[in-house]
Amino acid sequence: MIRTETVDGVAVVTLDRPARHNAIDLEGAAELAAVWRGFRTDPSVRAAVVTGAGGRAFCTGIDREAAVAAGARQPHSPYALDDPLLTIGPKANDLWIPVIAAVEGMACGGAFYLLGEAEFLIASEEAAFFDPHTTYGMVSAYEAMAMAQRMPLGEVARMALMGTAERISARRAYDVGLVSELTPPGGALEAALRCARVLASYPAEAVQGTVRAVWAAKEAVRGQAMAQAPHLIALGNLPPDQQSGLFGARSSGFRLR
Repeated sequence: MIRTETVDGVAVVTLDRPARHNAIDLEGAAELAAVWRGFRTDPSVRAAVVTGAGGRAFCTGIDREAAVAAGARQPHSPYALDDPLLTIGPKANDLWIPVIAAVEGMACGGAFYLLGEAEFLIASEEAAFFDPHTTYGMVSAYEAMAMAQRMPLGEVARMALMGTAERISARRAYDVGLVSELTPPGGALEAALRCARVLASYPAEAVQGTVRAVWAAKEAVRGQAMAQAPHLIALGNLPPDQQSGLFGARSSGFRLR
């Protein structure tokens, strides 16, 4: 479920499935895309903040139970991929108002589709970032590519390869540039709103033009990398039944750094 509220030009987009750590099911993915597309034609929305409900997690990616229950199947070609999370971000929906991510708790895996398309991230000191794909026999492609636009290559490689064995603390994320501001626990949303209100008060054309300019600086590299993702995933992923077995077998222990 996606909640939205707009006050004084700032829209707050909340992933509201705290019982599922704000994992995104197929319906939620469609809702998010519709929210961003709706903002394109709503002049009252001049900036946005995306966050997760409940405080325990920003988002833990795709809800695997929902995807399996829906009978999701992939094309047989390694050059094609059906990924419901590819369209959950603002840039994927051609939205160029500034979007700030407010992160409390866990942000992992498919959460990076959203974080990768925010202008910047604000996180509480209790936030943690990790990528579980390799642990469960899956290729981290789009997620690692998104983070490679925001973090040093070695940090991205370590996070993507270590899987659930290691989480990046909010402090470490701040030190390597993934996070632009740290707040006390529970303070990320208000800090993000403070920034968003400033952006909403500026001339919209200048703000959106600047957002577009920043993204233009990295779009070519990002686009070329993402074009490689479908067949890397198709060739490297274990079959779904083997992935499910690993989900049940792997320990949940991890090291925070």
